Amino acid sequence: MDLGIANKRALVLSASGGLGSAIAVALAREGATVCLAGRNEQALAAAAQRVRATGATAHSFVWDLAHGAQWSEGIASVLQRVGGIDILVNNTGGPPPGPAHGHALDIWRNAFESMVLSVIGITDLLLPGMRERGWGRVITSTSSGVVAPIVNLGLSNATRISLLGWSKALAREVAGQGVTVNVLIPGRIATARTLSLDSARARREGRDLAAVEAESAATIALGRYGRPEEYADAVAFLASERAAYITGTTLRVDGGLIASI
Repeated sequence: MDLGIANKRALVLSASGGLGSAIAVALAREGATVCLAGRNEQALAAAAQRVRATGATAHSFVWDLAHGAQWSEGIASVLQRVGGIDILVNNTGGPPPGPAHGHALDIWRNAFESMVLSVIGITDLLLPGMRERGWGRVITSTSSGVVAPIVNLGLSNATRISLLGWSKALAREVAGQGVTVNVLIPGRIATARTLSLDSARARREGRDLAAVEAESAATIALGRYGRPEEYADAVAFLASERAAYITGTTLRVDGGLIASI
């Protein structure tokens, strides 16, 4: 299937991590020019090389989403380099684990800055070009915690859920200009972040990591963790011309993990 995004220009946030890197490669395989942003310069360079290995063009931009001045200047550099962005993938790293109480307010502010305000601000900077061209895709990656709050991920549960209301409202506002806005919810995807959380749980409970992973996999209908490439393929589809009639929706890529309707 031709997804119809050859020569489109994409920006993937937090592209140096497992999900972000896989998304960048999936878009590149469809012929998109990919801009990769992240704060780990070495990991970002490696991800950009994987994009170039597909034959696509990759541009790297180093910034920290927790610092507004960095990403606002970074977006200016992106626009100068490629002229505009057609596909924006709002992917962010996760805050540290912990309960929903007892954090200093500065920790809450940092989480909100890096995971919510950065997403809204970057989208606002890129939307005018999409609307003017009459074509755009805004795809925001969140967490299964926005549907079923995850134990010991209080910061993530609380901050990410605000992106659902924002995305739904934005979808109605820009639909008439050919821009779609959607949310993806990953389940247990095998990334370094998931390994870190499983390892922290194993230490906290005094258990073997393999036992924790097996127990977690048993709660998933498909009986296994997802692969980053499987999640990335869902992103590529929502970014495509084939998904032009899908907007304002929330897609779960969780292997049947979330039991609720």
